[in-house]
Amino acid sequence: MRKVITFGTFDVFHVGHINILKRARAQGDHLTVGISSDELNQSKKGRAPVYPLSSRMEIIQSLRFVDAVFVEESLEKKREYIQQHNADVLVMGNDWEGRFDEFNDICEVVYLPRTPSISTTEIIEVIREVK
Repeated sequence: MRKVITFGTFDVFHVGHINILKRARAQGDHLTVGISSDELNQSKKGRAPVYPLSSRMEIIQSLRFVDAVFVEESLEKKREYIQQHNADVLVMGNDWEGRFDEFNDICEVVYLPRTPSISTTEIIEVIREVK
């Protein structure tokens, strides 16, 4: 069995998230998704997520092409998470191109193109403008 792992916040869930998760799952037989904790999202993006971790985890876990989810507490623990979940492939969006190549010693690293013209940050900015 070829195990795939990916990570994300998955806040304000949209079709771009579905696309990348489906394509990640197509890289293997089992997809595990690390979902950024509320605290990690605050530290890396400078804002709290719109939806709490429990809701984001429930959304991702409900997708038929996702086999398992877990909480990503720290960006510095990526190697540990990959090893804990026995991942053969790490999939990330191509906006992270090259930033995870250091893990090529323990798994294959694949960068997939993002869905054009959609981003959580842009959606949140549009919503803020409408207010």
